[in-house]
Amino acid sequence: MSERTLTQTEILRDLGDGLVLRRATAADAEALSAFNALMHTEDGPDQPDERIRVWTRELLEGPHPTVTPDDFTVVEEVSTGRIVSSILLISQVWAYGRVPFKVGRPELVATLPEFRNRGLVRTQFEVVHQWSAERGQVVQAITGIPFYYRQFGYEMGLNLGGHRSGFAAHVPKLAAGEAEPFRLRPAGETDVAFVSALYDNAVASRDLITCVRTLDDWRFELNGRGDNNLVRVVVQIIETPAGEPVGYLGHGASLWTSPSGAGLAGWEYELKANVSWLAVTPSVIRYLWATGETYAAQTKQNYVRFFFGFGESHPAYEVCPGRLPVVAPAYAWYVRVPDLPGFLQTIAPVLEARLAKSVASGHTGELKLSFYRSGLRLELKDGKLARVEPWQPTPEIGGEAGFPNLTFLQLLFGYRSLDELRHAYADCWTHGDTISALLNALFPKQPSHLWALA
Repeated sequence: MSERTLTQTEILRDLGDGLVLRRATAADAEALSAFNALMHTEDGPDQPDERIRVWTRELLEGPHPTVTPDDFTVVEEVSTGRIVSSILLISQVWAYGRVPFKVGRPELVATLPEFRNRGLVRTQFEVVHQWSAERGQVVQAITGIPFYYRQFGYEMGLNLGGHRSGFAAHVPKLAAGEAEPFRLRPAGETDVAFVSALYDNAVASRDLITCVRTLDDWRFELNGRGDNNLVRVVVQIIETPAGEPVGYLGHGASLWTSPSGAGLAGWEYELKANVSWLAVTPSVIRYLWATGETYAAQTKQNYVRFFFGFGESHPAYEVCPGRLPVVAPAYAWYVRVPDLPGFLQTIAPVLEARLAKSVASGHTGELKLSFYRSGLRLELKDGKLARVEPWQPTPEIGGEAGFPNLTFLQLLFGYRSLDELRHAYADCWTHGDTISALLNALFPKQPSHLWALA
């Protein structure tokens, strides 16, 4: 990129050493997509990932429902015009037990190797967190490599991924002369309302944390991404031979590669109420296997298995465990909650409903939670969350429960149970059975399989 003159309105911060931090513009589409394709590739420094290039370019050029070029930060070397670091913020709405809250999702975080360890990512996170706060986003969440984002106030505290897989021998066969009982076809504009309603009813009833999607979000998800976009999910409508829709399947637009060979992953799978998972799932497996074979023939890859990537738990896993012998555990989203008292007040209806169904129904009392350097005080009155406020533990008054660092977020987002945290962390503790019962009632373990906006 050739040198150009930046105006003061374009520059967010002068970082010194010939570097400036600015917002991206539409003119950055080619350079920034090439930068991300090279920085995020898993195929070596001289093998840019074309799928990431397409994803970045489409984010910059639109029409994404929540992203514009202004949502990217860019660190530019002024003398050359090179992009040396960048972050994106994707705005969205999630729900905690059907209670909506705004979320900012940082993504595509990268810095050229020769510019690392200068605090460029930290500075950009300060800006992105400020943008997120200005938009009323009470949680930030990001996927990424182990440990790294803990440096910026995040905790690995929400289920991410988790899958089961099978091989050719595990694909159910139709009997001679038997017709396929369910067929799959591409979702179109007329299917948007069906997919949206099914998603809202089925996913929210099973998962603690869900992504809230508008009809426009669904239109974009179903038809708005290019074929080679990294995050594209191919949505298929499952229907009877008579054409009645009974569910949907979302799967990868390309094969998922691994050292043992390639496979096609199903990422999302839902059925209408009163439709049998036992009846439909064999058709879904056969479709996945046949589609994977088609992909492999086009790309000359070694195709060996199909994946059900539906998270830690899913009804389909219960249908055919013998056909899914390989089990991969869930990883984790990083989550950040800058105003924990405020967030707990937001989700108070969920917490109160949990109390009402527990042994603590109608409970009155207080609960002081120590995070060692800070803490929270929860006041319960007749089973209602009357107040949540910051509280400072002291050597004399240490509270009724302790959670080191940010581990309380694992409990809050259903990622780990209280017993699991106490087992993993010797400095996580509670005083007495009453406190344990309250915490278990307020914050039970509940996995989530989150289809976030990307």
